Amino acid sequence: MSIESSLRDKLGMYAPDDNRESHSLMGADTLIGNDVRSPQGEALGEIRELMIDVASGQVAYAVLSFGGLMGMGEKLFAVPWSALTLDRSHQRFLLNVSKDRLKEAPGFDKKHWPAMADASWSRGVHAFYGTTHRAS
Repeated sequence: MSIESSLRDKLGMYAPDDNRESHSLMGADTLIGNDVRSPQGEALGEIRELMIDVASGQVAYAVLSFGGLMGMGEKLFAVPWSALTLDRSHQRFLLNVSKDRLKEAPGFDKKHWPAMADASWSRGVHAFYGTTHRAS
């Protein structure tokens, strides 16, 4: 059974009609495909997947796709959820890295995913994006 889309605003967020500006819950399906840009407006890719820490119930990473053509040659990056900021006015996410810096990020391809539960891998990713690593 699906939830009525009329309960969501244009960003896919749920809130009472009289409280649209203060809501903070979004349907996960509305995040897939969202554009990610640098604060300077550079296109960095789009969200392909969300990785949930089942122990905490929190979104741990957004998997960002970058480059390639029609899925061929694209590189994937696990970006800590805390590194992303919602840009409501442009209906996208912001990531505080340049396109050139993102090319240096620890990435992977769709056939070779990293062991995201590995604490060493996680520390490296968080260090790259300047976010806090929380052990689960």
